Amino acid sequence: MTSVIGDGRPAVAVLGLGEMGSALAGALLDGGHPTTVWNRTPGRDEALVAKGAVRGASVREAVGAAETVVVNVKGALVSREVLDEAGDVLAGRTVVNLTDGTSAEVREVAGWVAERAAEYLHGQVMTIAPGVGHPDAAVFYGGAADVYERHRPLLALLSGHAPLVSEDPGAAVLYGMAVHGTMWGLLNGLLHAAAALRDEGIELKRFLEHADAPLAALWGFLPSIAAEVDQARYATPYGALRHHLPSVEDLVRESRGRGIDAELPEYTLSLVRKAVEQGRGGDGYARLIDHFTGEG
Repeated sequence: MTSVIGDGRPAVAVLGLGEMGSALAGALLDGGHPTTVWNRTPGRDEALVAKGAVRGASVREAVGAAETVVVNVKGALVSREVLDEAGDVLAGRTVVNLTDGTSAEVREVAGWVAERAAEYLHGQVMTIAPGVGHPDAAVFYGGAADVYERHRPLLALLSGHAPLVSEDPGAAVLYGMAVHGTMWGLLNGLLHAAAALRDEGIELKRFLEHADAPLAALWGFLPSIAAEVDQARYATPYGALRHHLPSVEDLVRESRGRGIDAELPEYTLSLVRKAVEQGRGGDGYARLIDHFTGEG
């Protein structure tokens, strides 16, 4: 096995050279790791080979040249199919799978890798390709703590934030989905607001200049939401659902009056109104988690 060079940096194989995979391979090369690359579609490795990477003629050859195998392909189950091409050469290596998928799929791949006498870490990448290696970029990891600790210098080359969130590989996926879900909710809300502002002739940039304080306060409010959810204690003297109700109703009426799609605030209105009608009007907004868990 080609495992390390003189200064102890492990040889790496990168399987999958799409936009993200190429960025990952580039960061590892820049970090001094001897790097072998493989991609099913020919030609995507040319820039990396010119930079010093070795072209793997097959998955088996690429994996055999490395101690650590980084995978970035389209889907967790596809990553298993790719790794299967390595055959018995996979034994003794560490797989760092940076491929998207569901938590169940990731756990399935982790178990499959373990059955082949290899170690496994799953990473959920929280940046676009140009952000790979940036101090502010984040990747959530799940897997055995000792495997994570041994690979921390390598992982640090890929992102400034690289926490091990759980020894369960599937938990890393859920962390990523939680960030994305929050992001999409925020962006959808902002764009709906932008539609109303633009209809009035107000630039979104100008709105943000004046609304920075209350918007920043929303982020500061998240820990209290988390405490309510984790403790399942929702009663609150301030900001109760019954006080949200009129404001949401106003937003729906404003949207309809301007001919703006009101589906987003109407959904929020349905959640708040249902909770109030169920006698939970004195609870905080966190109470609405019951709707998503099927308890409300």
